[in-house]
Amino acid sequence: MISDNNLEILSGLYADVYGCAPERMARLSASGGDRVYYRISSGAGTCLGTVGDALNDCKAFIGLDNAFRSHGIDVPAIYAVSDDGMHYLQQDLGDTSLFSLLGSDQWRQMSGLTVESLGRLHALPENVWADAVEYPPFSIRQVMWDLNYFKYEYLKTSGIPFDENLLEDDFERFARDLVGNSGPLGFMMRDCQSRNVMIHDRRPWLIDFQGGRKGPVVYDIVSFLWQAKARLTPAVRQELLELYASRYAELTGRPASDIMDAVTPLVLFRTLQVLGAYGFRGLVQRRAHFIESIPFALENLGDLVNSDILRRYPELRRVTEYAVAHCPVPPKHQGLVISVFSFSYKRGYPDDFTGNGGGFMFDCRGMHNPGRYDEFKPLTGLDAPVRDFLEQKGEVARFVERAVEIVAPSVECYLRRGFSDLQVGFGCTGGRHRSVYCADAFARAIRKRFPDARVVLNHREQSIKEEL
Repeated sequence: MISDNNLEILSGLYADVYGCAPERMARLSASGGDRVYYRISSGAGTCLGTVGDALNDCKAFIGLDNAFRSHGIDVPAIYAVSDDGMHYLQQDLGDTSLFSLLGSDQWRQMSGLTVESLGRLHALPENVWADAVEYPPFSIRQVMWDLNYFKYEYLKTSGIPFDENLLEDDFERFARDLVGNSGPLGFMMRDCQSRNVMIHDRRPWLIDFQGGRKGPVVYDIVSFLWQAKARLTPAVRQELLELYASRYAELTGRPASDIMDAVTPLVLFRTLQVLGAYGFRGLVQRRAHFIESIPFALENLGDLVNSDILRRYPELRRVTEYAVAHCPVPPKHQGLVISVFSFSYKRGYPDDFTGNGGGFMFDCRGMHNPGRYDEFKPLTGLDAPVRDFLEQKGEVARFVERAVEIVAPSVECYLRRGFSDLQVGFGCTGGRHRSVYCADAFARAIRKRFPDARVVLNHREQSIKEEL
């Protein structure tokens, strides 16, 4: 939550720069990080106000920004910084990112200018930017951090099996190989992707480089060209990669082959790194953009599965093959899908991989429990004796009818507005009797009432899934 104090500090900075109080302060939508941005404006002018989440990131962004601007790199101007260093005003570059131009003629033109700008950034001497960097150089330790991020935030979160010792052996081998053969070193932005390139005054501007450090410059061009949701074709990647390599070679005097030879290992590393981020931001924090990006990152990983790069790392190869074949995120679909679950509260609520959140959860534990009787314990709510027991009590029919009436208005709204997903869950103690009966009865009732919707029934604890 942003405190009034933060807004007061930004307002004070604005008044210092523009000579008047702001008339509007509109909070911008969140991105991948935890920084908060406001568009602040009055008749005197408009800028962006930033509330940082880490002092070292703020210091790095401000210091690097000044260094890059002084050497002709297009980055936003910094207008004012608070005494605590955690708040600052910067140039408003608008709302058009390079990513938003995908598929247009303008995207191709701006992408060419972006890779040329990267070449100029990467060719800057180390003494230009070194004093502003807040993070240690690219190293085996940092590679291992990112590889283990992939292991714990993606593999474990997705339920992908692996041999911990064998995988760690492969990680250590890969880390040594990568650091020893990663190509030319320079300033590495670390998160160079088209969402971090803004289009302003008909040219690209770089943002979000506060996490940068000394490292392989090829990592940035790989991050840009293999960005998961961009889904660039091999031909487009090759064309832009060659443009970058020739520009870098022209500025530094190094052969373009130094760039090209380092690409494939860094593509593998970057893909594993972003899957770790998507696992945490998407599968754990449930941020829709990251969830949606997982299948596209797995496409990139799939291109590498049978390549020579993985031959030295057999367990990593096996794990990547499994990951590609078992994407946790259902593919995009047309029309409304109503996912109905039965589940045990002991294991928590069903996962939602749509990124939408919300939906309905109904607690069936207030009804008489067949699981208390020995003759029903091995059965489920799909078996006739359990169904008869529940129906004779009379509670379950009213419960399901009321659940249908509660959910029906939302289904009507979702169909009318073209929404894609709605989740409904029925939970009980063991997820075996009451919840299974109610989920089954509800799903069939809602399917009959709304034939234009797809209804998918999931009995989680029995591993039963069917489309009605």
